[in-house]
Amino acid sequence: MRCKRCGTCCKKGGPSFHEQDKDLVEKGIILLKDIYTIRKGEPVNDNVKMRIINTESDIIKIKSRKGTTVCIFFDEPNCCCKIYENRPLECSILTCWDTRAIERIYSKNRLTRKDLVNKITGLWDLIDDHQNRCSYETITSLINSVNRDNNNEAVQAIQDIVGYDTHIRHLIVEKMGINHEMTDFLFGRPLETIIKGM
Repeated sequence: MRCKRCGTCCKKGGPSFHEQDKDLVEKGIILLKDIYTIRKGEPVNDNVKMRIINTESDIIKIKSRKGTTVCIFFDEPNCCCKIYENRPLECSILTCWDTRAIERIYSKNRLTRKDLVNKITGLWDLIDDHQNRCSYETITSLINSVNRDNNNEAVQAIQDIVGYDTHIRHLIVEKMGINHEMTDFLFGRPLETIIKGM
């Protein structure tokens, strides 16, 4: 069997990045504004295990078009990939009629934010501080406390964490001149959005 270029896989969301994909970012083929981070501990739908899991590490993914699950690099009118010759590992090994190859590598050798930004002075420290202050382990514990005990202090703590997450995104754009589209890579998806689903 061969790929029929139907675009079905490209319409189900962008791929996750693995260490082999690091060059795509370092060479500027895929920009930081084109990717986002699912942070360690974040609840996500695992497409292989078919259940909600808390991630064990960062998962870097290509963004989808706003309001859709269509990969931003999918050219719908021509039913083709705009970066086909430089597509990520998951895209190159996925065959929709036999998913065994992608299942083997799916959770292995994932690329992390630290792999991409640890050489930029101060930036990794800022990301690491955000990860500690806004950890999903802490957030989940607070949400459980609210649900179990109707704990007002836990509600306030959640609001403080969400406020910090929102503030740091604005601050890094304003003070460091970083493109606002890069904040979903640097700090993961905004907590005010994620918490609603939790």
